[in-house]
Amino acid sequence: MRMLISGSVAAVASTLALVWLGRRELNDAAAPVNGPSQWIWGRSAPYQDGFSARHTLVGYGIHHSASMLWAALYERLRRAMPGGPRQAALAAAATAAATAYVVDFKLTPERFTPGYEKRLSKRGLYAVYAAFALGLAVPALVAPPLRRDILIE
Repeated sequence: MRMLISGSVAAVASTLALVWLGRRELNDAAAPVNGPSQWIWGRSAPYQDGFSARHTLVGYGIHHSASMLWAALYERLRRAMPGGPRQAALAAAATAAATAYVVDFKLTPERFTPGYEKRLSKRGLYAVYAAFALGLAVPALVAPPLRRDILIE
């Protein structure tokens, strides 16, 4: 359940960053979100401008699904990190987002990269992954600390 929450918040946070950067860098909010649809529609998909079900909704669906996979890593790391719950959440989020960046752009075949790297600046990509990391951590940062004395085992 935690993976679904942290992954969904991270997907939405990073998509908001993509939309903002698309508007700022490309004068098209949907263009970066269309990028991941290249998994289905091929090489031209990242260069599609404007909102469409074919590219934007498919791109968001792929992005959200990938966010769930990275959230699984994040949740595992968060439980293993030393320190308090908030420090562990931030460290795990930074580690998971950095790992996602390396895997996405250094280890993944070009067809299965996020696609938005073809349209956004390098600085913009860092902002997207920072938003992703923050999104992973936010649920743990805003949740009240667990009281172990009231937990039922």
